[in-house]
Amino acid sequence: MSTPERAVITGDDPAVAARSVSTSSRARRRSPRRRDRVRGGRAGSDGALPYLLVAPLVVFIGALAIYPTVLTAVEAFFRIDPLTPPTAFTGFGNFSAIFSNNQVRQSIENTGWYILFGVILTVAIGTAIGLLLQRPFRGRGIVLAIVVLPWALPGVVEGVIWSWIYNPTFGVLDSVLKSLHLIGSYQLFIGTHQVETIFLIALVQAWQITPLAALIVLAALQTIPDELYESAAVDGASPWRRVRSITLPLIRPALAIATVEALVMSLNIFDQVYVLNANATTGASIMSTTYFITFQDLNFGQGYALSLLATVATVLISVGVVKLLYRKVDYQ
Repeated sequence: MSTPERAVITGDDPAVAARSVSTSSRARRRSPRRRDRVRGGRAGSDGALPYLLVAPLVVFIGALAIYPTVLTAVEAFFRIDPLTPPTAFTGFGNFSAIFSNNQVRQSIENTGWYILFGVILTVAIGTAIGLLLQRPFRGRGIVLAIVVLPWALPGVVEGVIWSWIYNPTFGVLDSVLKSLHLIGSYQLFIGTHQVETIFLIALVQAWQITPLAALIVLAALQTIPDELYESAAVDGASPWRRVRSITLPLIRPALAIATVEALVMSLNIFDQVYVLNANATTGASIMSTTYFITFQDLNFGQGYALSLLATVATVLISVGVVKLLYRKVDYQ
């Protein structure tokens, strides 16, 4: 309908009607831009909100992790000894000194054993626990709570508990072995032989971190469709064949994560070694050796250098394990 016709029908002045129609059309043309500006302003304010919420956490992580790492990387190249100042730049002198230290070389060898025992025990036992808890059963929640309990305990507390178990005078381990007539008298297990000492301490470490591996594996098991097991059962596959051909390949990403978690924890083991082995070289790890070099010998430069090497080794080995083991799962 044209403007004159609308004016005749409504009885308004044609000029006034024309101006109102023109004003309304301009308002309609401007309203989308105005809405866009309003939306843009709201989006800008909403877009900044996540960064404001995350900022305290970033500052906290930076203060507790990034800054000490950068400081360690810098001071690893300096001679820092509070008893004989001043601080002096030594280049790679700290690194050559720690590699010529027999105690450090022994701790590197011991840490390799800790990694071997820790990864095998953690991944194997964690996978077994995850498979046992895969299907619902009466009391499953209670069993799961008991399984998770060691993970909630501090490493020092676990070391003290297991020191009672390994005690050569009244320890549970000696008592059980003697009652089974496997040993004739109570024996000292920790500190006597290298591999035996490392295995017993690694067992304590595995007892702590296995619950996390079990939870990771259990979460992956819940994502496997039941139709795959049903089809395999119809085809006559045995339970072990179903585990080997269906379960293990499909939880490979979870196994890779659990392996990396066990590797990192085993490479950086300290609490259990400090409580059970003290400063004996028989079961010393890289972290315990770093502690004694830094705070007992007060050689902070070499302590920083050894910490830096441990950090770099942890990153490189973890990335290598992820590249080697991790595979994307396709259920099709």
